[in-house]
Amino acid sequence: MKKFFVLLSVFAVFAFVTVGFASQMNTGCGVGNMIFKGKEGLMSQTMAITTNGCFSNNLFGISSGTVDCKKAGAFVMDEKVKTFVADNMDNLAQNIARGSGEYLNTLAVLMEIPEGQRADFYAKLQTNFAKIYTSDTVSHLDVVKNIEVVM
Repeated sequence: MKKFFVLLSVFAVFAFVTVGFASQMNTGCGVGNMIFKGKEGLMSQTMAITTNGCFSNNLFGISSGTVDCKKAGAFVMDEKVKTFVADNMDNLAQNIARGSGEYLNTLAVLMEIPEGQRADFYAKLQTNFAKIYTSDTVSHLDVVKNIEVVM
């Protein structure tokens, strides 16, 4: 009997702590999140997660960018861009400053910029060169992040 009360006490504490953090929407995305949007209570979040689980819509939503989900970025593409920028920092900087060049073209291809939009891409990077290469010691990760911010 004593174990039961200890277990019940632990559960009660856990439940109250969980309710205290329930103001964060922890449900991700999906139909359940859309139905219970704006409702931050533990019961609403539980129902949202249950609804998402019953319809199995999160995977579809993440891959298609629907049902209140953001489309997942291409991890492989991101890694290729980071590696390319790391290996070609100086040449890429020269191309961006000039607004043209093979390194800038390769970057556009890796970032999957449509061919018809590349001239605008090159011009935008050239115009914002100082925001991309912020110092002589800027890291390749900062350059990639700065390019994403500019775009």
